[in-house]
Amino acid sequence: MTPTPRHPADAATEQFLGYRELLFSVVYNMLGSVADTEDVLQEVWLAWSARHRRPDAGPVENVRAYLVRIAVNQALARRADLSRRQETYVGSWLPEPLVTAPDNAGGAAGSGESLSMAVLVVLETLSPLERAVFVLHEVFGFSHPETADILGRTPAAVRQLAARARRHVHARRPRHRTQPDVHAEVTERFAAAALGGDLRALLEVLAPEVTLWTDGGGKGPATSLRPVHGRDQVAALFMSVAATLTPGAVDLRYRRVAGDPCALVFSGDGPLAVVVVDLTPEGDRIAAVYSVTNPDKLTGIR
Repeated sequence: MTPTPRHPADAATEQFLGYRELLFSVVYNMLGSVADTEDVLQEVWLAWSARHRRPDAGPVENVRAYLVRIAVNQALARRADLSRRQETYVGSWLPEPLVTAPDNAGGAAGSGESLSMAVLVVLETLSPLERAVFVLHEVFGFSHPETADILGRTPAAVRQLAARARRHVHARRPRHRTQPDVHAEVTERFAAAALGGDLRALLEVLAPEVTLWTDGGGKGPATSLRPVHGRDQVAALFMSVAATLTPGAVDLRYRRVAGDPCALVFSGDGPLAVVVVDLTPEGDRIAAVYSVTNPDKLTGIR
C-alpha cells in the first residue's frame, strides 16, 4: 500500500519543532528574556511557514542553519528594543531565570543549553554582535565561517568579534567550575541564614567582596535599586529583610537555574523571589547574589 504523502505544511511544522529547543536556547542566551524569546520564535515560525507556502520556494539544504539565521537576526533586531526598555528599567536588570526541578542538572526544561546567571549578566556588557558571536561559537559550537554566514559578516570579522568577546567575558568571569553538591550546600546555607536572620552564619558564607543585585523592576520587593558591595553591607540588608518576616509566612524551596542551584522564596501560593548565588573560584564562599523579585519574571514558576 502506497503511504499517503505528507502535506508540506506538516513537514514544515515537524522541522521547526525539531529545532525549537535549540532556537529557544540560542535566542534566550542572546536576550535573557523569556517573553522576548517566545516572540522571536513566533516570528521565526511565521517566516518559515510563509516560505513553505510559496509555490516557487526551493528546498532548504541546511534547515538548522536556515532557522538559526532567522532566529539570530530577529533576536538582534529585538535586542535594540530590549536595550531601550532597560534604559528606563527601575533598578538593576537581571536575566529572567529559567527554573527547573532540583534533579535537573542539564538546564531549564525546553531550553537546551543555557548559560549561568553570572555569565548572562556579563554578556549584558557586550555589544549585540559580540554577544551573538559568543553564544553561537562558544556555547553552541558554530564555526567562524558558519557564524559569519548566519550574521552576514566575513569570517575574519567574526574571529575578531569572538576574540574580543571571549577576552571580555573571561576577564570578568574567570573559568572555574564548582562541584554541584558544594554549590547546592552553600546555596542552602546562605538561604537559611538570610531568611532566618542568622548574622554569624551569613557572614561565614559571604566573601568579603560579595556583590548583591536585586531586580524588582519597580514591582517586586527590592533591597536596593543599585548593586550593593561588601560583606557587611550585604549581610545588613538581609538582616533587615529577615526582621520584617513573620515566622511561617514564607516557604523556601530549592530548584535549579541553568543547572545551578537556586533558592525559591514563596509567599502564600506565589513566588516572591528567585535567588541564585555565584561562588568564588575556591568554591567555599559567595562572590555574588542575584535576587529576582520582579513578578513579571516569575510568572512561569510553580
